[in-house]
Amino acid sequence: MSTDIGLYDEALSTFFAEAKDMLRQMEDALLSLEDDPCDSETINALFRAVHTIKGSAGLFDLDQVVAFTHQVESVLDRVRAGNLGMDAALGDVLLKSADVIALMLNQLENKNEDAHLPAQLDTDSAALAVKLAGYLADDVKALPSQLDDIPVKAKMGTWHISLRFGANAFRNGFDPVSTIHYLRTIGEITAIVTIDDNLPDLNSPGSDAYDPETCYLGFEIRLFTSAPQSGIDAAFEYVRDDCTVRLFPPSGPEIDFVALIHELPEEPRLGDILVECGAVSRQTVERALLEQLELSHTAGGEQKLAIGELLVAHNNVTPEVVDAALIKQAKIRDNGVDGTVRFVRVPADKLDNLINLVGEMVICGASAGLQAQQLQDPILIETTQQMSRLVEEIRNGSLSLRMVHIGETFGRYRRVVRDIAGELGKQVELEIEGAETELDKSVVEKIGDPLMHLVRNALDHGIELPEQRIAAGKSAVATVRLSAHHDSGHIVIRVTDDGRGIDGDKLVVKARERGLVQANHLLNEQEKLDLIFTPGFSTAEVVTNLSGRGVGMDVVRKNIEALRGSILLKSTIGAGTTIEIRLPLTLAIIDGFLVKVGRNTYVIPLQAIAECIDANDDNMHSHSGLAGNLDLRGDVLPFLELRKIFSVKGEKPKRRSIVVVKNGEAPAGLVVDQLLGEYQTVIKPLGKLFRNLRGISGSTVLGSGEVALILDVPALVKLAMERELQADGSAAGA
Repeated sequence: MSTDIGLYDEALSTFFAEAKDMLRQMEDALLSLEDDPCDSETINALFRAVHTIKGSAGLFDLDQVVAFTHQVESVLDRVRAGNLGMDAALGDVLLKSADVIALMLNQLENKNEDAHLPAQLDTDSAALAVKLAGYLADDVKALPSQLDDIPVKAKMGTWHISLRFGANAFRNGFDPVSTIHYLRTIGEITAIVTIDDNLPDLNSPGSDAYDPETCYLGFEIRLFTSAPQSGIDAAFEYVRDDCTVRLFPPSGPEIDFVALIHELPEEPRLGDILVECGAVSRQTVERALLEQLELSHTAGGEQKLAIGELLVAHNNVTPEVVDAALIKQAKIRDNGVDGTVRFVRVPADKLDNLINLVGEMVICGASAGLQAQQLQDPILIETTQQMSRLVEEIRNGSLSLRMVHIGETFGRYRRVVRDIAGELGKQVELEIEGAETELDKSVVEKIGDPLMHLVRNALDHGIELPEQRIAAGKSAVATVRLSAHHDSGHIVIRVTDDGRGIDGDKLVVKARERGLVQANHLLNEQEKLDLIFTPGFSTAEVVTNLSGRGVGMDVVRKNIEALRGSILLKSTIGAGTTIEIRLPLTLAIIDGFLVKVGRNTYVIPLQAIAECIDANDDNMHSHSGLAGNLDLRGDVLPFLELRKIFSVKGEKPKRRSIVVVKNGEAPAGLVVDQLLGEYQTVIKPLGKLFRNLRGISGSTVLGSGEVALILDVPALVKLAMERELQADGSAAGA
C-alpha cells in the first residue's frame, strides 16, 4: 500500500511541475495573441495547454482546478471555432484566469489535493467564472431548437481509436487505464482489444529485458459517441507526448484500415486486431480458421490456405487490407522495429549530487596525476593522463545537463512589462536577443529576482509617458531590451531602455541631501552613476508600490556579486540606460590557471586570461605600490601587484610574470611570482567568516591537498583602485 501511495505522490509532483510549464505556455500564447489575435497555431497551442491542465487534474480528482479550467477551455473552444474574437478585454480575463489556476495549483501543492482554497482565492475565481460565463452566454441562443428533435442515434456513430502508449508513459505519471476511463465520459466503449506485442517474454530464461517502469501496452478501441473528431482528439491532449493516437470516423472506407495497418508499430494480426477494427467479425475469423483446418486435412496437410486468402474468397475483407498486412509483416521481419528517443525526468537534487561527485573525482584525478609525476613512472603517467581526459569528458557532459536557455527566463518578463506599463499608463515593447544563450540552471534560478528589479526600474524610472516621448521627438512606444551572449567564460546580460537616461549630477545632489556623499568629494561620471547602487538611495519623488523606498538596486548588486558576478551601469541623458551584468557560466567546476605569489597558490579562471608575459621592472611604472602601468606593444596596460594586495612578506623573486586578463572591455595585468599551468578547478564556497571577502570568489583543493583561493578579477581590480585612491587621499591630506 505504501508503494502505491509513493507512486501516486510522485505522479502528483510530476503533474504540478508540468502544469506550471503549461501555464507558462498559456501566458506566452496570450501575450503573443495581443500582437496577432488571429494566429490559429497560437490559439490551438493555448487551448491545448488549458486542456492538458484540465485533463491531468481530472486524473488526480482535483475538482476545483477541473471546474475552473473547464470554463476557460470552453471559452477558448469558442475562440478556436471562430465564434469569439480575441481582444484586449478577453486577453485580460484569460491572463487573470491563468494567475488563479497557478494559485490553485500552488495551494494544492503546498498542502494536499483535499485542501480548500483561501477565501480571497475562492472569491477571485468566482468573479472570473462570472466573466467567463459571459463569453459563453450566447451559446444557448446559438443552438437551434430543432436539434433536440433529432433522434439520438442520428447524431452518434462508432469511431475506431488505435492507441499506443510510449515507453515512458509510466515514468511520466500517466496511467493507460485512466485514459480509457476518460473516454467513457464522452461516449460508450463498445469493444476494446489490448495489444501487448511489445511485452517481453516473461517465460524465457533470464528475462531481464522486462522493465516494470516501461509501458508496453496499446489498445484498439471502438467508441460510440456523438462527439466530433476534435472532441475525441482533445481527450488525448494531456498525454499527447506519451502516446500515438489514430482516429477513424464512423462508416469510414476500408482504405482507412489499410492506413492503420501501415501505421501500426507492431506486426498486424488479422485474427486479433482487425476483428475489432470492423474489417471482419470474430465469428467470421473463427469460421475461416475451421475451414482452413478442414482444407488442410483434406489435402493431407501438404497445402494450407492462408487465413487472409479465405477471408478474401468469402468477400469478408478486401484484398487491399490483406496485402497491406502482408507487406507490413514482411518489412517488420526484414528490418525490425525502429527505436525511439527516450527522455528521463531527473530531480534537480540528484543532478546537483552528480555534479558534486564529479567535482570530487576531478580532485582525486589531479591527486593521482601529481603522484604519478612524483614517481616518474611512464606507464602510470600515461594512465593518469588518459583518466584525466575521461574525467574531463564526464565533467563537461555532467555540466551540460544543467545548462538551460536563458530565453525561458527572459520570456517571463513579457507579462511583467505588459502589466506594469499598463498600470503606469506607458506604452512599452519588450525585445529579447540571445534567447538561445545557455547558462547553468542554478545561476538562472538566482538571477530572476535581480532581473525583475532592473526591468521594473526601467519601466518606472527610465521610460517616459507617451506624451513626454512625443514632445522629445521619440516614438510613443518605448522599448526595453533583454539580451544575452557569451564572453570569455562568462555570460553577459544587458537590460536596455530607450528612456530619459540618468543625470549623474542630479544623483550627486540627491546623495548629498541624504548625506551619502561629502560636500567636497568630487566624483567622475561612472562614480556618479554608481550612486544608484548605494543602500537607501532612490530618485523617486513619491513612494509607490513600485519604487521610492530606496530598496532594490543595492540588493541587485549584492545578489550579483554573491554569484561571483559584476554589474555596470551606462547611461546617456535623453537616449536611455544600459545595465550590464557579467556572470560565470557555472558555479560548480571551471578551467583554471594556477599561479604562485609567495608561498600561496591562487587560481585565475582560464577563460579570463588573454596571455602571459615576463615582468620587466624597467618597463613597469608603479603607483603607490599596489598598481601601475606598463607599455604592452604600444598600448598602456594597467597592472596589479598581487604581493602588495595580499601583503605577502619576503623578497620577491628575480624573475616574475604578468598574467594579462580581460577585465570587462579593458585588459589588465596581474603580477605573480610563478606560473604553474592549467588546472581543472572544483569551486568550493568560502565559509561564513570569509563569505564577504572581496577579490576572492571561492576556493579549491589541489591534488597535493593544499587549498588554493580563486581570484575574482573584476572585484580585485576594483578593490585595488579603491585602495590606491585612499592612499592618494591620505598623501594629499598629509
